[in-house]
This record gives sequence, C-alpha cells and structure tokens, in this order.
Amino acid sequence: MRNVFLFIRRNLNFLFFLIMQGFALYMLFHYNRFHEAVFLDAASEVTGRINRQYNNVEYYFRLKKTNDILVEENQRLRNLLKEDFLIPDTSSELAFDTIRVDSIEQYRRYQYYPAKVINNSVTGQNNYLTIGRGYAQGVRKDMAVVSPSGIVGTVVNVSKNMATVMSLLHRQSRVSVSLKKTGETGSIEWDGKDPLVITFKNIPKSVPVKIGDTVVTSRYSTFPAGQLVGTISAVESETGSNFYTLKLKPLTNFFNIQFVYAVKNLQREEQDELEKATKKQE
Repeated sequence: MRNVFLFIRRNLNFLFFLIMQGFALYMLFHYNRFHEAVFLDAASEVTGRINRQYNNVEYYFRLKKTNDILVEENQRLRNLLKEDFLIPDTSSELAFDTIRVDSIEQYRRYQYYPAKVINNSVTGQNNYLTIGRGYAQGVRKDMAVVSPSGIVGTVVNVSKNMATVMSLLHRQSRVSVSLKKTGETGSIEWDGKDPLVITFKNIPKSVPVKIGDTVVTSRYSTFPAGQLVGTISAVESETGSNFYTLKLKPLTNFFNIQFVYAVKNLQREEQDELEKATKKQE
C-alpha cells in the first residue's frame, strides 16, 4: 500500500493531466454532435475489427475439432459401407437396374447428402432444425437425418435451398430402434422435458439389459439399420407389467450440432408403391 501512495505522489501531475484530459474528451464528444458522431463511428470500426479477429481466432480453433469429427465420420461410413447395399437373391433372374454399382451385383440402398445446420431449437417441447440443403440439392420430405455421432430427426418440409427437420427432441417423434446386443426392437419417444433423456418402451423383462448398453435403429425404421441412437442410462421396471421402460442418453449432441447428413432411401418409392398396392387388395 505504501508503494502505491509513493507512486501516486511521484506521478501526481501526470495522473492529474490524464484525468483532466479524459474529462475534456468526454465534454468534447458528449456535447458536440459532430465529434460524438466521429467518435462513435471510430469506436464501431475498432469494435467491429476486434470482433472479426476474435471470431476468426475462435473459428480457427474450432476447425481441428470439426476436422476430427469429419475424419471419424468418413472412417465410420467406410467401415459401414456394406450396410448401405443389398445383395439380391441370386436364385432369381435379375433385370437391368440403374442403381447397380459393382460386379458382384450389390445395389445401393442409401445415399448421404451432407448439410450445414443453420438453425436449431432444443429448449421447446417440439423442436426443429433447419438445414442448408433443399430439393434443388436432392433433399425430399420424410428423409432421415443423421449426425456424425447419431440420429437427428426426419425431414418434414423442403424449400428450394433449405429444409426443416423434426428433431428427435419432438413430442411427436417416433423411431423404431433395437438393442444392439440382442436385437429386440421397440420405439423411442421424447416426453418434452429433459433433452438428455429419451424413452425406449416395450422391451420384455426376459431380455437382459443393463446401463451402458447401446441402442441403434432397427430394420423397420426410416433410418438405415444400425445407426447409433443412444446408450441406456436407466432401467425402470413397471409394476404389473412384463416390460421395461428404458431411459436413453442420445449420442447426438443437440446443443452443438453443426453438420448433418440427409439420407435418401433409393428403394423407398418401390417399397411404398408395393405396400399401397397390397393394401388396395384387402
């Protein structure tokens, strides 16, 4: 404290000059409109430059994390490439099909379209995302949407260059899923409360389940089979019921989702036409 007082005594005149100079500048800019406008313009320019530099630095440090995510996603897609194809029954005669892709007659079933998330809600009971890809870039209604870490939702509306996605965090969202270890299927839904908890119902108590088990999409889902959904965080035994209610922690981080993939089922149209024709015969 003594050193502080000594410093003030030694530099009293200079400090007094700075105070008076600051007061004079305040009077000048506060009571003179021209000088005030010049000052605000200069301050805005300086602030804008600082913000731009800060954003550039922040974006630079995010690049590594984003790149790591993309590398992991590319590796995962390469490892799962066979799951995006079907091998037809070789006992039947095959007609020419424009989606045949290789010499062993594998047929591509899914096509992935990368898209940037431009808007996202998490705190409501019915949440949506907006992605920067529309029908001009191949996106259609009812297409599944996934992230590098897990499923995201389903396309519900499409414009020329954008699309809205019903998030997994939507009270009307229903997805057919299965336990990765045993294959038992059920449906997941969200109760509109905690964005970190998804409910998985209708799993028989005879099925061995434990906290930490992985849940993936089933073969009956809009999503490609085997897409990651979440991990079991709690097992609830319903009184008077033969079924468990499982609580899942979604693997997709909906609070910081930046890139997704819209998934086109190349055989969806054929399947829909066949099923509609079958219903008409009833």
